[in-house]
Amino acid sequence: MQHAKRATSANSLLAALPRKDRSHLVAGCEDAALVLSEVLFEPGERIRQVHFPLSGFVSLLSPVDETTRLEVGLVGDEGMVGTPLVLGVQESPLQALVQGAGRSLRMDAAAFRRELGLSEALRLLLNRYLFVRMTQLAQAAGCTRFHLVEARLARWLLMTQDRARSDSFHITHEFLALMLGVRRAGVTKAATSLQKARLIRYSRGNISVLDRAGLKAASCACYRSDRETYRRVLG
Repeated sequence: MQHAKRATSANSLLAALPRKDRSHLVAGCEDAALVLSEVLFEPGERIRQVHFPLSGFVSLLSPVDETTRLEVGLVGDEGMVGTPLVLGVQESPLQALVQGAGRSLRMDAAAFRRELGLSEALRLLLNRYLFVRMTQLAQAAGCTRFHLVEARLARWLLMTQDRARSDSFHITHEFLALMLGVRRAGVTKAATSLQKARLIRYSRGNISVLDRAGLKAASCACYRSDRETYRRVLG
């Protein structure tokens, strides 16, 4: 019951389920820590557990070559980690890396598949969630190709702030470069520009959002589009 109450208030996907379906799902979950820099699964690896984050956030990274990966998704308390299982696929094409420590409700893959078979409401909800993720992925592809690094950084900082539930968080310079798909010099230039505009404070990976409204104005339209897609499809 305690898990159910936490899930209802802390994870938007679970909160959207009918009470009976939600209670049954949560009863099969366990409370788990999301440890900073923990890898939940690797590309090509069998997904053994799914996570419904209650706090913290997980980056989804696509391998580009043997040494380079690009962030293609960020999952916090609005979603779940392990979505290939919804489609009947047991291996992940992506790496799931904890970028913000927190807690999650964790369920074994086999138990999760059983829940999908039992609950039509869960299947329909997660199908809509997958649609949102696919739409956001397409948006991100265009964003990476056409939008300026500074605007993309502003967008990503807003996304991170939403999931961190805090104005301050720690992200390494290396990961920002990986996330944006640019060299470290490009990150430095973009972060310096946002800092000079007094939108953020950035020092040694410690980032504080000083002016959220200003950061929204500096961001590309993709941030607003992503949120609108989620709201329209999932409520």
